[in-house]
Amino acid sequence: MSSTISIDIPREIVHATRTTPEDLRRELAVHLFQQGKLSFGKAREMAGMTVWAFQQLLGSRGIPVHYSIDDYEKDLKSLSDLYVLRITRTSYGKFG
Repeated sequence: MSSTISIDIPREIVHATRTTPEDLRRELAVHLFQQGKLSFGKAREMAGMTVWAFQQLLGSRGIPVHYSIDDYEKDLKSLSDLYVLRITRTSYGKFG
């Protein structure tokens, strides 16, 4: 089970940046990824973006993607798990 924490940011700060809380979250994810503090997968997850969209965002900013073998293996396992779940649901006629 995943848990979350909240960070209180004064409304004036959000207003001053002329952005939304979602945009601030994405910016934090990009920054932490760029600093090497978050893996690609975790930063993408924090940003709430697809792999493709996050790669495009990083590319548009000239931020190289340091996609490790570990990231690849985790993504491969996630895809495999999703495939098995889809096949299982299809086999039993159960959908969302």
